[in-house]
Amino acid sequence: MAAIECRSLRRDYVRGEETIHTLQDVDLDIESGSFVALMGPSGSGKTTLLNLLAGIDRPTAGSIRIDGREVAGLGRSALAAWRSSTVGYVFQLYNLVPVLTAYENVELPLLLHPLKAAERHARVAEALEMVGLADRHRHYPRQLSGGQEQRVAIARAIVTQPRLLLADEPTGDLDRAAAAQVMDLLARLNRERGQTIVMVTHDPSTAARAARTVQLDKGKIVDAVVHGSVA
Repeated sequence: MAAIECRSLRRDYVRGEETIHTLQDVDLDIESGSFVALMGPSGSGKTTLLNLLAGIDRPTAGSIRIDGREVAGLGRSALAAWRSSTVGYVFQLYNLVPVLTAYENVELPLLLHPLKAAERHARVAEALEMVGLADRHRHYPRQLSGGQEQRVAIARAIVTQPRLLLADEPTGDLDRAAAAQVMDLLARLNRERGQTIVMVTHDPSTAARAARTVQLDKGKIVDAVVHGSVA
């Protein structure tokens, strides 16, 4: 079953008198529980596609169905509610709130849900345990390494138990050892929780950790490679 179905997806941006065709008639199916990497040169449309899947941006034309639901045409409040319950997003530069502890950063998305304090605490503790940072829950972002900050960001993305996890260059600002830890974590989330993961990356070795790589160039899908099982 396809978790994501994109049909004739297009995203144009107007800059002055120029129209930039960032995505052009993209057709893409992503199966439920799969791990897909999006690759391509800068300006190829990778992050634009990721943001469309997240509901952060809207397409100029075309259809996006996620778990059978058309999301491209949802109104603002319905889209926000859908995104809050369905999508977890991991940013390249972490986007942690510097004045909040790791625990408080992870808890933030849950404040939008009608949960009791005890259930919020249980979910935050579980997410931090999953990323190996239960002992750092009182630390502020400035007290953490880059790899630890990214793992807090992943914990924040998964704490709502989303069906879809989107990651924009999750290892792009990390050294090799920290990047390997983050990729091990994403592979584990995919394998043990069955989460559908779509990840943007420039790094072929990072992309190889996914089960499938989709290559974009000039706003179009030009190639797709199946790697086999996620390791």
